[in-house]
Amino acid sequence: GRYDDERQHTVPVGGFWLGETEVTNRQYRRFKPGHDSKRTHKEHSLNGDEQPAVRVSWYDAVAYAKWLSQKTGKHFRFPTEAEWEYAARAGTTTARYWGESLGRNNANCWGCGSRWDDERTVPVESFKPNAFGLHDMLGNVWEWTCSAYKKSYEGSEQECSVSARKYSLRGGSWDGVPRWVRAAYRNYGDPGLRYDGIGFRLARD
Repeated sequence: GRYDDERQHTVPVGGFWLGETEVTNRQYRRFKPGHDSKRTHKEHSLNGDEQPAVRVSWYDAVAYAKWLSQKTGKHFRFPTEAEWEYAARAGTTTARYWGESLGRNNANCWGCGSRWDDERTVPVESFKPNAFGLHDMLGNVWEWTCSAYKKSYEGSEQECSVSARKYSLRGGSWDGVPRWVRAAYRNYGDPGLRYDGIGFRLARD
């Protein structure tokens, strides 16, 4: 069921750290106290402290990573697209880190079989993590990467770009369909896009 921009190929991935969860509203508001993740089209709040920060553009999230780097003296950034997929798979080769089929109550999406389906984002750590201890690598919110989106990859998945017209998004979201909730699925967005289904998590060298 792969799409034509999901060509299987081998890439090297070096050592890196990745956040166990998506950046939450509580964490993001330490940087931007007035941030408002707003509400869904069904009027469910997205502003809970432990819900992922959404309506955050690529530029907004980069600014947060720079602020956190300055505050801690450590280098925070987005993962590359290749790093993201390596981390999401956690050593598996199946469509999803829990298996080939969607099953029920493994993630948050429109049809994932949880009580939050197509209703709202859920607090991070609401589902079992993958084998690397990472939560919500599939479902809940799309996650920004630092890689420019190119349909045929062309090596962009291994690099960070500071001036791409489109950046790769990965993971699927609470209002997305099940076929997008796969480790291989690729999406993209304009860096200025703010949407209630897009958040981010940070990597560290």
